[in-house]
Amino acid sequence: MTQTIQNVSDTAFMVAGFRALENEQPKPLFHDPLAAKLVGDHGKEILATIPRHFVGAWSVVSRTVIIDDYIRQAVAAGVDTILNLGAGLDTRPYRIELPSSLRWIEGDFLHMIELKETRLADEKPGCRLERIKLDLTDRALRRRLFSNVNARAGKILVLTEGVIPYLTNEDVAELADDLRQAKKIGFWITDYFSPEAIRYGEKMRARFMRNAPFRFNPKDWFSLFGEHGWRASEIRYIAEEANRLGRPIPLPFFVLAWIGLKTLFASRARAPGQDEEICRLRAPGPGVTASSSGRFEQDDEISGLRRMRRKSGVA
Repeated sequence: MTQTIQNVSDTAFMVAGFRALENEQPKPLFHDPLAAKLVGDHGKEILATIPRHFVGAWSVVSRTVIIDDYIRQAVAAGVDTILNLGAGLDTRPYRIELPSSLRWIEGDFLHMIELKETRLADEKPGCRLERIKLDLTDRALRRRLFSNVNARAGKILVLTEGVIPYLTNEDVAELADDLRQAKKIGFWITDYFSPEAIRYGEKMRARFMRNAPFRFNPKDWFSLFGEHGWRASEIRYIAEEANRLGRPIPLPFFVLAWIGLKTLFASRARAPGQDEEICRLRAPGPGVTASSSGRFEQDDEISGLRRMRRKSGVA
């Protein structure tokens, strides 16, 4: 199969394409009218290469709904700055109702920034939108960005949607350390794939995403973040959220039957997507010890939510 996806940036066209297709559903779970404008012919070519039974579109739609909800809750809790790292073709500053005073900063490669600036030139965001050229693996550059944003913000939410899987374990560990130094970061939203979920989709992704492989695969996802000062505060499973929304995983009956049979012999087996999560992280204030085991703790700032906390001694 021709590898239309040539790099990680191309996956942004795939994701935007999935969001554009959601607009055509009889009962869409969200409206993203600018997605098609951003996708263009290149995005359409990428969508045409995706295998029929790839559940990426289903996953992206549920992930989008979850993150939209997280953002609304964070803004209600006092977040005044959102830092979207590896923003891709995300259009939330345009399609979500946000305070006009909210500062939204998108960081991505120059060619992605220029494409959005060109195709969305006639559109008006609902908040104070800034775009910054950023190679997330350039540690010195991102540290300067975090420091500058931290200096001008009251409370920050960081979003790395669809970004972490393409980084190495070392990259993610260093990113966690650097974000932790920005003391005004109150929330970090990221997505999680268990080893089982990665293995399930590995062969299919290789058919059309060989040039953008998943690289982040620690032995224990939660322990890695815990060792770098972060603890999960709320986790939502893609499959469970999709079922709640009336969008169960669109797999053929024989595949679902095989999964059901498998669970009889392996108590930890889960359906594809149930080991894919959206996780909200928090770094705690002084006097709170962050567990290296990724143990979940309740945070009192917003009832019913769990967040990741900083290690003791960090404000």
